[in-house]
Amino acid sequence: MISLSTTPIRSIVIPRYKKDAIVAAVKKGERIDGRRYSDFRRIEVSLNPVSRANGSAQVKIGSTMVITGVKAEIGSPYPDTPNEGVLQVHAEFVPLASPIFEAGPPDENAIEVARVVDRGLRESRFVKLDELVIIPGKKVWSIYVDIYLLDHGGNIIDASMLSSTLALYACRLPRIMVSGEEIVIDRDVYDKQIPLGDPVVSVTVGFIEDYLLVDPSIEEEAVLDGKLTFIFDKKGNLAGIQKTGVKGIKTKTLEQALELSQKKSQELFELIEKVISSSENYSKPLA
Repeated sequence: MISLSTTPIRSIVIPRYKKDAIVAAVKKGERIDGRRYSDFRRIEVSLNPVSRANGSAQVKIGSTMVITGVKAEIGSPYPDTPNEGVLQVHAEFVPLASPIFEAGPPDENAIEVARVVDRGLRESRFVKLDELVIIPGKKVWSIYVDIYLLDHGGNIIDASMLSSTLALYACRLPRIMVSGEEIVIDRDVYDKQIPLGDPVVSVTVGFIEDYLLVDPSIEEEAVLDGKLTFIFDKKGNLAGIQKTGVKGIKTKTLEQALELSQKKSQELFELIEKVISSSENYSKPLA
């Protein structure tokens, strides 16, 4: 089942003259940073920048920077899913990332990102929860995906989804030995990957009237009528849609946004394949 939800836009405040200039440029077929409507900003990736995590990834899309860390622990399954592992996704927007973020519990923006990423991982079956069972009904692997936004330059969801997918690929579980109901963990050997299926990505398209902008920057987000985030698996199946903003969108424009995002998703899948196949070239600890 594909789920659709909507969240109001919370964005930076920019002067009216600048808003007018951005909108006027879009209507002339231009974007303020020189990109075409369908272009992503430059994407940079680092694997395992956080040494204390079981797996981690840093992603920069333009000036937006996200780090995702994955921790794996042995715990009990949920009562309603006794034969599945546990997956939890959390997001935290560090106040230094943007003036619009404040210290304290996650706000609705961080909660939205966590829910969208969680939904994408589950609906696409990227994480094989049924293969995370150690002792059926009693002990399973609990996988915690923690997303940290360090710099907000727009399009947080796509950066968060990409960093989460890559962090899960990079994650390694410690070797365990099971004897009856006793589990012994060897924390000197991390040699097992989380059981994963085909990767999942999201592509966000902003719209101003009928104009569609892939990967909107933070300044573009301030003038958009709304945003649509589409979540895809590698086969092109749609795993979720998130709409941000209160303005409506025409059916034709929605269909065009879907087609555009599906096409652009292939660029992200190619990037993931490149990173995973030559992970040693992308491994970089934090300075």
